[in-house]
Formats: sequence, C-alpha cells, structure tokens
Amino acid sequence: MPNKPANPDAQSPAQASSGPPNPERCYVIGSGPAGVACAKALLDQGCQVTMLDVGVTLEPERLGLVEKLKSSRPEQWSSADLAAYQAGMNPDVGGVPLKLVYGSDFAYREADDHLGVRYDNVGLRASFAKGGLSNVWGAAMMPFLDRDLGEWPFKLSALAPHYAAVLRFTGLAACHDSLEESFSLYTDQPTDLRPSRQCQQLLDTMARHREVLARRGIRFGRSRVAVRGNLPPADGGCVYCRLCMYGCPYGFIYTSADTVAALQSVSGFTYQPGVIVTSVRESAQGVEISGYEKQTRQARAWQGGRAFLAAGPIATTRILLRSLGAYDQTAYLKDSQYFLLPLVLLRRVRGATREWLHALTQVFLEIADPAGQDTMAHIQIYSNNDLISQAVSKTFGPFQRPLGFLVRNFQERLLVAQGFIHSNQSSRIAVCLRKDNATGQERVELRAELNPSARARVRKLVNRLCLQSRRIGAMPLPLMLKVAEPGRSFHSGGSFPMTAEPRGFQTDLLGRLPGWKRVHAVDSTVFPSIPATTITFSAMANAHRIGWEAARQADAR
Repeated sequence: MPNKPANPDAQSPAQASSGPPNPERCYVIGSGPAGVACAKALLDQGCQVTMLDVGVTLEPERLGLVEKLKSSRPEQWSSADLAAYQAGMNPDVGGVPLKLVYGSDFAYREADDHLGVRYDNVGLRASFAKGGLSNVWGAAMMPFLDRDLGEWPFKLSALAPHYAAVLRFTGLAACHDSLEESFSLYTDQPTDLRPSRQCQQLLDTMARHREVLARRGIRFGRSRVAVRGNLPPADGGCVYCRLCMYGCPYGFIYTSADTVAALQSVSGFTYQPGVIVTSVRESAQGVEISGYEKQTRQARAWQGGRAFLAAGPIATTRILLRSLGAYDQTAYLKDSQYFLLPLVLLRRVRGATREWLHALTQVFLEIADPAGQDTMAHIQIYSNNDLISQAVSKTFGPFQRPLGFLVRNFQERLLVAQGFIHSNQSSRIAVCLRKDNATGQERVELRAELNPSARARVRKLVNRLCLQSRRIGAMPLPLMLKVAEPGRSFHSGGSFPMTAEPRGFQTDLLGRLPGWKRVHAVDSTVFPSIPATTITFSAMANAHRIGWEAARQADAR
C-alpha cells in the first residue's frame, strides 16, 4: 500500500503541482538529518517549507514487536521476542554485513531499484526511509576541527552557532572532560549516560597516563551521542537494555524522523511522502522540481521559490548530474576510510557479558600527529554487547561449548574499536550517470578508486596504539584488523564541493552550482573534504547554516 501523509493537511502531489509558483515556498528534498536541519532553519526564519520525501517506514509487523517491547521493562521481555527483534544482523569478526534496525532493512529498501544504482566494491548505500540513514546510525556526535578543514572555504566559527542550534533539537548525552580542550560541546545542557565497567576501567587507566598520551598525540574522553540519557535511570531516558545496535525500542536514540514528526505541528510546514525527485531547474519565477509518485510512477512537478537538496550523497549527486544533463561524466565522492579493530583489556572485567548497559560507542580517541602537522584520526570504542558476543562465539565455532570458560574470559576482556581517517588519506568513489539511448533507462554507477596508502595509514595508526597499549589499558589485535571497502563508513560526500569561486562540479558557500541562485545542495555532497570525526553532526550544522543564510539573503532582497 502507498504511504499516506502523516499530516492530514499535507498536499497531495497533484495539489502541490497545481497553480502558479509560490515564491515564498521552499522545498526541502529528503527527511534525513541534513533535511530536517535545513527545514528547521528555514522555518525559524519565517519561510514556508514543503518536505518532499519517499518516506519508507517500518513494516507493521515489525512495528508491533517494537511496541510490545516498549510497553514493558527489559527484564520482562521473552527470549522469543528478543530473538525476533535481533534477527538478521549475522555479525562476525568483520563486523555486520548490513546494519538493520528492529530486524528490518527498511532503511535501504527500494532505493537502489528506483535510483538504478550499481556498486563496484563500494560499501555506501542510499536510503529512501523517513529519517534516512539516521534510522541505522550510531548516534555519535563530534564536531570538526579547523586543522581538518584546509580545503573548506570558511573556518569552524561559521559552523559553531549551527552546531548549537542542532543540539537544541537532537539533544546530547556527553560529559565535561579533556576532549573539550579541542572539541567544544556546543551545549551547556548535556545529559549523561553511565559507562560500562569495561570502558570505565579503560578511561581510568588512560587518565593515569593522560599527560604522556597527550604528548604522543592521543586524547580521549567519554563518547558524545544523540541519546536521551540520564544518571541514574529514570522515566524518559535510557534504561540500559543493551539493544542499542538493534534499534532502541523506547525511541531514546535520536532519528531525524523524530524531528519530522515534531515539525508537522509547526505552522508553515508540510510533509509530502511517497514521491521521488529526479531533477531540478531554475526558472524566472523560482524553481521547478520534477519527479514521480513512488507507487504509481505518475510524473509530478512542483514549483516554488527555492529548492534544498538533502537526499543523501548518492541521491543528491544523481539529481544534480541529471539536472545538468551530465551523462557519462564522473563526479567523485570523498570518503573517510573505515576500519574495525578488536582490543583486549589487560585486566578482565568479570560479569561484563551480563551487565546492563548502553551498546553505543562509549569512548572516543582523537589521534593527531604530535607535531601538529597532519589531520586527526578518530576512534570509537564499544564495550562488550550482544553483537560482539555473537561474533566471538562464531570465531570459536564448534569448540564454543567445551571451551566455554575461555570464550567467557575472552568476551569479558574484549572491546571493539571503529576507526576513521581523513578523506585526504582515504580512497574515493567515482560516480557516473549513464543512460541507455535505446530504452531511456538510467543508472548511476559507483566504483571504488583505491588509495594504496590508505591501508598503510591505518596500519601505522594501529601500530601507534600498540606502542601505547599499557597506557591505554588494552592491547590491539592487529592480525584481526579489518580495513573496509570505500563507503563502508557511510562518511562520504564532496561530489559537488563548496568553494569560494565554483567551476564545473563545484558549488558556492550556499551549495549552488555556477550560475544557479535558488537550488541549494545542503547535505554532505557539498563537503570539500571529509574529516575523520563523525559526519552527521557537521552535515546537520552545515545544512542549518545554508538554510539560515539563504533565507536571510532572500529577505534582504
């Protein structure tokens, strides 16, 4: 069945495309984090906003299971319900093949077919879901640093007020620690989450060696995540049920679908799901947006004052290439190389596998060249959780039962680190839009272009951690290092990078192609580079900045 607008006053596609263009109406394409941040900025400036979205949602049978778990406490859940909830992830020592949520792949469903995407050694995926990939993200929220923005046409100060604006609707679980020496919290009202005993032991060990680690270029602190946290547990905040990686049944992990729901009560906002945008163009009166209904494939068009593309790096790149008629031409998505590294605590934490905890990242490591001459690397450390335990069990295979005491000992020592390096040292993804002249069918090809130095860069980083294992309190296992294919981090963008004087496949500081005035790309598609720290927070801040400044420029005229 086609998705119906959650807002009973939402326009149908036919209504949206009828009549003369409304010069005050802004269209935001996409409901992911960048889309809602841009929409918030526009609404706060008094603009009327229609959000065009495909809006795929969780299937009803899965939603019923989520509601069932949500209605009771974790200790009351049945093993059968938990097994169904956790189905489909299939973790191994290389991680999770494709992260699901609530046991569903709805975050990725239908996107590749409608966009015609073909992947060649690329881990990045598009999303047509309401809330986009924030349905499956890890909720980590870390800003950029000026030292990592060498290619950007402005300094971090341009994003600072927009980081703060974003946190006012996402929330942040964090604490005051030494990371603030370099990375501002951008909020004076963070909530808190209790660290696991494994990660608290790690933090305590590093704290005893803080000065030496700092001289080696390693800074550390508690993670920062967009979660409703509290200490101690209370109504309305995290209950430490261990299910974070499968999707929070209580909805405490932020998704941009939460903001869409909130905006639907705001005057001037309309949410239009069930439609797919294919191209945009500017006219004398404003912008014209072309697309079709997902269910019927019936062509639709919308007219308004401005368009803001926030469909994600694959879909936004495709829309821009098609709008330019740039078939058989190559754009390049930059990527932050992702790697997975097990760590073994030097001291065992008994009972770690039975502890009630949150399963998101718990510790951040920020690693720099001690001489300050290079970009940062970012590492997120995860405590033992069900996914890690499953991966360990698979490693032992048929010996799991007879060697149960060894399995348990290993699990109670095991942590997992997810690492990222700057796009300048990483591989990239070539994107090309093709058209079959005989059939008229279009496809977008994504092909990895490997940087041979990326793997060496990661190994050098791992070696630095090994040398500091005593001071960190955990030993990396380099033989189990997994360096992923380009795009696997989902920290990708930059196919139409911002620059002060745009040419070709470049955009200005408001995400506009040369000669364009009213069509803005606002997601990570316009990033000039991809720093190692988390991408979503900065994508939201930059989208908020573009929406805010575009609205102010329009008012000035």
